[in-house]
Amino acid sequence: MKAEIITIGDEILIGQIVDTNSAFIAKELNKIGVSVKQISTVEDERSHILEALSEAKNRADIIIITGGLGPTKDDITKDCLCEFFEDKLVNNDEVLKHIEFLFEKYIETPISDLNRKQAMLPSKAAALKNQFGTAPGMWFESENKVYVSLPGVPFEMKALIEGEVIPRLQQNFKRPVILHKTVLTYGMGESAIAEKIEDWEDSLPAYIKLAYLPNLGRVRLRLTAKGDNVEHLKNSIESLVSKLHSIIGDIIVGYEDDEPVEIQISRLLLKNRATIATAESCTGGKLAALFATPPGASNYYKGSVVSYATSAKEDVLKIDKKLIEEHSVVSEEVAMAMAKNVKDLFKTDYAISTTGNAGPTKGDSDAEIGTVFIGIATPKQVYAKKFNLGNHRDKVIGKAVSKSIEMIRAELFQQVKAQNL
Repeated sequence: MKAEIITIGDEILIGQIVDTNSAFIAKELNKIGVSVKQISTVEDERSHILEALSEAKNRADIIIITGGLGPTKDDITKDCLCEFFEDKLVNNDEVLKHIEFLFEKYIETPISDLNRKQAMLPSKAAALKNQFGTAPGMWFESENKVYVSLPGVPFEMKALIEGEVIPRLQQNFKRPVILHKTVLTYGMGESAIAEKIEDWEDSLPAYIKLAYLPNLGRVRLRLTAKGDNVEHLKNSIESLVSKLHSIIGDIIVGYEDDEPVEIQISRLLLKNRATIATAESCTGGKLAALFATPPGASNYYKGSVVSYATSAKEDVLKIDKKLIEEHSVVSEEVAMAMAKNVKDLFKTDYAISTTGNAGPTKGDSDAEIGTVFIGIATPKQVYAKKFNLGNHRDKVIGKAVSKSIEMIRAELFQQVKAQNL
């Protein structure tokens, strides 16, 4: 089965909002064996919408449209669908009752004729009940194709995809099995990984594909298997992943369907009955946000000092001014002092610090842009490592966060390993 997704809205084309709907829909379709062949965005303009529908009809079996279903004049999707299917709008009593219920129960402003007009649907469409909004979804079948029109509001669209669209597709279409297994790696670049696993990659069977998905400081390796026998596909993937572990097991930190790495770290800290704090300069609180995200984070994460300015390092973290003058604010010595002092400040077992030049200017240090020192304080030692993370500010900050996570995760794993010996 082949699908195409069309998002409608000028706000996407001018960059006012980001199209997250397509990513969600594609992921849900893929889970049930439907391959998305194209995603496109068109403006709120009649001829462009009709052209997109006509072209999609020649490429896909399932066409899913989001957006343009609001009550105002700029929302023209229903009118375009009527023209495309040579249809007309008729009042849907069930939808009207639902709209009136929503206004009576949840909305303070009185219902208007514009709101009631949302109950006017193409006569050839089956209405899909929108539990959370006034714009229903619509399901059309024509010439062995399925067309689905959904509201653009993400939480409304998601509920309709999960509760209405996916069950109907599963019921109406026979689909192949598509399985993914995404291996998460930290600490090695895409090209270096490719070199190490070249023979393994060359031996992949034709029905399994490998994709490299690099990000700042980490690379995801996605295996995709497609076929009819789910057990055979599962066994094939697991066997390949086992072989992959024997080659690059030292940089594999888990799988995308597993818990994120920050959750893994939280479990390691809880297992060790340990606590942690952070002292950040160039990363500006991004580590703190990661550590504070998991539920129950207060059991192991005690706090952070974002000492962005040199004066904050001196006044809050009590870094000796002479140390900074002698070694520079971006140095191994200052990174170590930051980690040790924040550990003492919050009375934790572990601490991480970051100090560096993310750019675009050098700031209070002569260190080259992209230079970052990451400090780690443990119950037994304090150390720091130097990294050169490039010359783009966002890239430097993102890689510094990833390297910090990589370093503390390795430290905690060593502690668990030592306890088990």
